[in-house]
Amino acid sequence: MKNMIVKIKKIDFLPYMLMLPTIIIMIGLVFYPIMVTFSYSLTKMNLKYPNENDFIGLQNYINVIKMQDFWYSFFNNIVILVLVVIMCAVFGMIVALMLNVDTKIKNILTAIAILPWALPPIVNGILWRWIFHPGYGFINKILINLNLIEQPIQWLSDRWSVLLIVSLVVAWRDIPFCAVVYLSAMQSIPKDIYEAARIDGAGKWHTFWKITFPGILPAVGIVLTNTSISAINVFDIIVSMSGYRDLSKTMLIQNYMTTFSFLDFGMGSAMSYIIMLITGIFGVFYVRSLGNRNEV
Repeated sequence: MKNMIVKIKKIDFLPYMLMLPTIIIMIGLVFYPIMVTFSYSLTKMNLKYPNENDFIGLQNYINVIKMQDFWYSFFNNIVILVLVVIMCAVFGMIVALMLNVDTKIKNILTAIAILPWALPPIVNGILWRWIFHPGYGFINKILINLNLIEQPIQWLSDRWSVLLIVSLVVAWRDIPFCAVVYLSAMQSIPKDIYEAARIDGAGKWHTFWKITFPGILPAVGIVLTNTSISAINVFDIIVSMSGYRDLSKTMLIQNYMTTFSFLDFGMGSAMSYIIMLITGIFGVFYVRSLGNRNEV
């Protein structure tokens, strides 16, 4: 009987050792807080009553769904979501078409267009707060000098005007990202197709709808999902512009007030999971959009 030589494959531990710091960070800063937050959401945990930490199951989730303040903030988020998606989809396309034109200053224009996206949200909020300031804001100064108004308009004192301005600021920050995504999709379309269309006598408008727009449809999915996530997670901009007022609160602000103002960590944790679930739905579409774009 022949001797069988069993070769043991040597395991290379170097890749796992290099991944170990990232795994530790992810466990400590992501997975562990998620599990702890979920455990909080199943208990009656209010720091005003430290001795009443009873397990109540899904009661916190039921209480959140019954909260009028939650649905008020949810509706505010929906308004911001719709406005941001429309503005980013339209103006992002316009900016991308402008940057797609070959000029000597194309790179400079691209850098300028990306600047709002590079600024932190809190900086954007403070900048636009002074623009719409009721006393000496830039918008009111222009309208008064043009004799269009006599008294300064209180832009940040009305619910709908605040939601509109917040949507404008969020869109102003996300439009550069949308333009870059659109631009990369436009530049990936073969030039031969445009040349063939030009030879066949197709106009600019016909070329856009028959060639450019179908070619960037996967990018449209990325833009819509990314801007939707930004609109749902808006927090810094609203706080820097109007504070924590009930007038313009969103789900994240309501969550912050419930957890850290009213000290109800059980209810706040349940609200965090509901917001995470809503955001995760858009995240799934975002990942699928990336996959569809790679296939195209």
